[in-house]
Amino acid sequence: MPRGTLEVVLISAKGLEDTDFFGKIDPYVILTYRSQEHKSTVLEGAGTKPQWNESFLFTVIDSASELNLRIMDKDNLSDDDYLGEATIPLHAVFAEGSYPETSYNVVKDEKFCGEIKVALNFTPESGDDDDCGCGEQDF
Repeated sequence: MPRGTLEVVLISAKGLEDTDFFGKIDPYVILTYRSQEHKSTVLEGAGTKPQWNESFLFTVIDSASELNLRIMDKDNLSDDDYLGEATIPLHAVFAEGSYPETSYNVVKDEKFCGEIKVALNFTPESGDDDDCGCGEQDF
């Protein structure tokens, strides 16, 4: 079972749906791995081709196998608009250690609605689990 740190580099997106009637969309991404969640910067007026170039760290303690990226449009006068999401399988990243910049399909209502580009790096926990200093057997 993998243990360590997963770094997600959120790079960009393209082809997103423009849900704003006036101006350009203000996209952001909610990244979720198990119960851990991070939110990217809201890119005001970035439109359908945002560039984030932000990194996020997740703690990996088991073999949960997916990262979810939910793309939203920030609205000031109403609820934020859901633009779509991408689900990224992580088994290969855990095995290989890293994945270069890769584009993943963004889907909404089972329809393609753009792409999101991320890079992934997994750093395994160093040392033996027996040497964690937990003292589980020293009751």
